[in-house]
Amino acid sequence: MSRRVVITGLGTVNALANTAPETWARMLEGKSGIGRITHFDASEYACQIAGQIKDLDTSHVVERRELKKLDPFTLYGMTAAHEAVANSGMNESGFDADRAGCIMGVGIGGLTDIEATKETLLARGPRRVSPYFIPKIMMNAVSGRVSMMHGLRGPNFVTASACASANHAMGLAMRSIRCGDADIMVTGGAEATITPLGVAGFCSLRAMSTRNDDPEGASRPFDKGRDGFVMGEGAGALVFEEYEHARRRGATIYAQVSGFGMTADAHHITSPAPEGRGAASAIRMALEDARVDPSEVDYINAHGTSTSINDALETIAIKTVFGEHASTVAISSSKSMIGHMLGAAGAVELVATAMSVHDGRIHATLNQDESDPDCDLDYVPGAAREKHIRHAVSNSLGFGGHNAVLVVSHV
Repeated sequence: MSRRVVITGLGTVNALANTAPETWARMLEGKSGIGRITHFDASEYACQIAGQIKDLDTSHVVERRELKKLDPFTLYGMTAAHEAVANSGMNESGFDADRAGCIMGVGIGGLTDIEATKETLLARGPRRVSPYFIPKIMMNAVSGRVSMMHGLRGPNFVTASACASANHAMGLAMRSIRCGDADIMVTGGAEATITPLGVAGFCSLRAMSTRNDDPEGASRPFDKGRDGFVMGEGAGALVFEEYEHARRRGATIYAQVSGFGMTADAHHITSPAPEGRGAASAIRMALEDARVDPSEVDYINAHGTSTSINDALETIAIKTVFGEHASTVAISSSKSMIGHMLGAAGAVELVATAMSVHDGRIHATLNQDESDPDCDLDYVPGAAREKHIRHAVSNSLGFGGHNAVLVVSHV
């Protein structure tokens, strides 16, 4: 029998708040972290809004002199991981460093420093390029830095599958513990792409909302008036642990990570497969891995990007897997509050899913005001609700046709 994997630590930085408890409280209150872009002058952009990090103090995570060696995505990941590790109490109780690792998801990586260094190269020449440039922009900087910060000598790498990156990372972290390669894994995702080039690229795809006069109302998953996603930034981190290991040291257990499924659409680089075939297959695979019948699922934290095609096809995928039960499952999208954090999205959403299972509360989907015939399920509009959750599903569907789904269960 495979080893049980549970969640014992949570951490996040995002547009709503810079800790997991504050984020969860604001999600339940139905707050939005979306506002006008202030990282750069976006006045000429079609989309001028985003979910930006605000007032982040990292002095407890890294010394000021070290900041020049870190791209923002790595700093966000380190900060979230620091909180998750502290929350888990693993340092106080002690752990075998050779059996503790870190797998993080990153969609794009060090875009901030790529853009800044290109400007330096053009203006001042190649000799002025920082020796820290390559170590800063490489995706694996975040998992490497987290392992160095906490002395984790077990499995260590990053996954890159666009918006499914964090779910892939967390699924593989779960499997690392299940198969006996590790007892503890710090996992999640990090991203920082609210940059001139990052926003311009997504604007050119015509994938982003242009509701610039109403930032807080712009991300509206499953709503008839949705017109595109809103970009977010930040990180989510969780400590996954083998159940008996966690129980012996008296750790707080938020939930069990009970299933993982991953598939590919093999259809189109940016558009989901017709009828949500790949997503449905991944959901079904995750439930089978968890040995959970679809009728036992009480909550789905949806990918829910607020784009016309994605929301409709994700709805179809849910109906395909859950049948008549689909209409009774509570579904909500965290992206309505924090925006789409790309490679970090699934991690922050799993933090929210774990808290839902642990607390018996589900946050609402903001701005889900007008019914859409193509999106006719229960997306928890209006306000948060209380509900005992036996099993929850967290979906992540990425450009490239990547589908990664996790099942989280009550312990």
